[in-house]
Amino acid sequence: MRVIMHLDMDAFFASVEQVDNPELKGKPVIIGGQERGVVSAASYEARKFGVRSAMPSATARRLCPQGVFLKGRMQRYAEVSGHIMTVLRSLVPVVEQTSVDEAYVDASGTERLYGPPVVLARRLKQEIRQATQLTCSVGIAPNKFLAKIASELNKPDGLYELRPQDVQAFLRELPVEKIPGVGASCMKVLGKLNVKTAADVLRFPREFWVEKLGKWGSVLHDRAQGIDGRAVSPEHETKSSSAENTFSKDVDDSEILRRWLWRQSERVGRDLREHGWFGRTVTLKVKYADFTQLTRSRSLHVATNSTRVIHETAVSLMAEISFARKVRLIGVGVSNFDKGESQFSLIESLEPRPDKLDLTLDAIRDKFGDKILVQGRVFDLKK
Repeated sequence: MRVIMHLDMDAFFASVEQVDNPELKGKPVIIGGQERGVVSAASYEARKFGVRSAMPSATARRLCPQGVFLKGRMQRYAEVSGHIMTVLRSLVPVVEQTSVDEAYVDASGTERLYGPPVVLARRLKQEIRQATQLTCSVGIAPNKFLAKIASELNKPDGLYELRPQDVQAFLRELPVEKIPGVGASCMKVLGKLNVKTAADVLRFPREFWVEKLGKWGSVLHDRAQGIDGRAVSPEHETKSSSAENTFSKDVDDSEILRRWLWRQSERVGRDLREHGWFGRTVTLKVKYADFTQLTRSRSLHVATNSTRVIHETAVSLMAEISFARKVRLIGVGVSNFDKGESQFSLIESLEPRPDKLDLTLDAIRDKFGDKILVQGRVFDLKK
């Protein structure tokens, strides 16, 4: 029987700000204070006012006008995250980091070193607090999805162990929306069938759910039985790279949108080149002024990390979208990665390779900073 732990830092971004600036302790701190942006994180003091992540910042300001709104410091959060992961890996060899503030730990077989799993979990929490002054919540269970649910049960600074013998009783009472992966569209289907708990899912056979929800239907049927065979994988594979911008005023000028796509393509292309990734799928994301959102994707014959190719593909995807309404947000992403060299056809190999210019610009910006070179097409852009 496996012993899996899910560790989730408590209000991570906001908590880092409160540790770095003691004057913020006890105050409602909200990360993502741009007027038309969204909330990235909220301290527990801010959550008492109903502020949540992914909420429009304007809504957060109405709910909590006394909140301390901060832009956020991703580089600092990544630095603290590195300290946390170092602590984990110093105690347990199998660690899978899934985000800047979350990780799975396979603690199977560690009883001889640390004793029962709860003892190890308390030690992890203690050493993370000593290293960062931050609290985290830990869930212990026989598999990953149950551990993730368990880590949410006693937040903040929580610890919950779900023992194998208690899993079935736990699932009988578990609200189905607590199962990771059950989103709004899935809940509409479940609601029509009066499926309220994980146990209710099992009123219908696996084939029924596959017909209703596709491949996810089979996964949902497994989860309702407490089944999750995924291993904790130390090498967590990045699946995409993206960039987006929310405008301070809605935009209806397609040329301005194309110029923003260039800036975003530069950011995504540079990230791909830095990691040696080549992506085959380019996705355009658009959110209109009324908050409706759509995406369009195109798969390329040849994987790329070229800024020019990413931008040209994103612009061509624009032609598939109506811009009769004003745009609040636009973004571009690349996914479906190949690691290593891209493959060029004979005709493509005869063309000048734009990658050389990309690499030259990357080197200059690495040495002198991002603002040292700005292409004319994006020089005067303002959000």
